[in-house]
Amino acid sequence: MTTTQRLLDLAAAAPASHDEDLMLLLREASELYQRGFDDMHHSVAARFVGMSGEDLVAAVTAAGMPHVASQDRGELLLLLALAEWEMTPAALSYTEMAEAAARRGVCLIPEE
Repeated sequence: MTTTQRLLDLAAAAPASHDEDLMLLLREASELYQRGFDDMHHSVAARFVGMSGEDLVAAVTAAGMPHVASQDRGELLLLLALAEWEMTPAALSYTEMAEAAARRGVCLIPEE
């Protein structure tokens, strides 16, 4: 099963889950989200290898990501990866799942 398939399955199961069960789904989904983002980062880094810094900045700008002149190549590649990842079905499903869980009082970040 792919990361996307599993995230979609978890997102589909989340509305019927409560409390600790929802927290378990959310934890697994968070790990899959991070894994998917890492995969996207590696893919973007490979795709933009050899691109000049100026062209990389132009790509980040075209992607609509905020950036500053002092950011290095690695940071720019992360921004490009994030721009792409956030538009995938897996990332969109996770975001909706996490927001819906938060509205129900379930969140991975503990309240202080």
